[in-house]
Amino acid sequence: MTERWPHREPEPHSGLVVPPGGSCALEGMSIREVDREAWMAFLEAHPEAHILQTAPWAALKAGFGWQARRWLVIEDGFPRAGLQVLIRSLPLGFSILYVPKGPVGDWQRPEVFRCLQSALDHLAREVRALYLRLEPDAAEGELTLDLLAFGFQPAPPVQPRRTILVSLEGEEEALLQRMHPKTRYNIRLAERKGVRVREAGPEDLPRFYELLRRTAERDRFAIHTFAYYRAAYERFVPHLARLWLAYYEEEPLAGLMAFAWGERAWYFYGASGDRHREKMPTYALQWTAMRWAKARGCRLYDLWGIPDEEPEILEAQFMARRDGLWGVYRFKRGFGGRIVRWAGAFDRVYRPRLYRLLRRLIRA
Repeated sequence: MTERWPHREPEPHSGLVVPPGGSCALEGMSIREVDREAWMAFLEAHPEAHILQTAPWAALKAGFGWQARRWLVIEDGFPRAGLQVLIRSLPLGFSILYVPKGPVGDWQRPEVFRCLQSALDHLAREVRALYLRLEPDAAEGELTLDLLAFGFQPAPPVQPRRTILVSLEGEEEALLQRMHPKTRYNIRLAERKGVRVREAGPEDLPRFYELLRRTAERDRFAIHTFAYYRAAYERFVPHLARLWLAYYEEEPLAGLMAFAWGERAWYFYGASGDRHREKMPTYALQWTAMRWAKARGCRLYDLWGIPDEEPEILEAQFMARRDGLWGVYRFKRGFGGRIVRWAGAFDRVYRPRLYRLLRRLIRA
């Protein structure tokens, strides 16, 4: 079950920026800026929504330089669609806007999206945004709305473009049978070798972070600060996330933090030390997380990020490649999921010259 939030009618925010008689009024709709509680009440009716559109995710990002605003499109007295947008301030009074894995609901109807865009355009003027980046929670082929016709252009994605989704349907034995035989063997091997998985508390966060630090050094990727993972734990655990550590005897070997909302769960953060890797603690952790997600009623477990290559290339090169996400692909492919490529990200540019300058600085 997802965390319960107070149910209430959406109310206009004191900072509502869409004037009466805007483009929504022409379509017989209205758009309202709503608070955190009204937004979460809306999301409870949308189990398909992404965790990055929840208020706790915005609260996490608020501790690291972002602000959030939220809107609902109301049609015939009911909220049909909405979005949560993150705002990041830049020097000289400018900002950028980002909608991660949204909008939510029936947003691909042109008249509904026009309402949402009117709110975002007014917000962009209010906060002097250089651009708005929209990253829909839609796979390729599922994005039927022509965003280019609404003034957007393709942009680099912030979130992984390609992933593996593992079905949690059926009994646990059915899940195991859908996995690669070697993965199934490693899950059982971990138990035989004495690996034990324990749910971690806040006092275990330093152990988890030390494992993350070792993993980052070994595999050469960047991690967040300790404060970030502590904030993620505080915002999401126990209602929408869990943290587990895998032990051999009393030595922590690996850790995993998974998140869930509605019908999906996500593997966001994982770490492993250098000792006793032959005991397969990471396999035990993934199986624990999948069982937790299934018990919550989730239908899908998102392994969150593999190389953005076609399946034929992935299968032909995964044994030889170790750069980027190739190392984790070899691990993740064994859990029996299907490869999904998301529709990607799209930018609506408000200040073209500054936008081009910022893009050049990012690439430099």
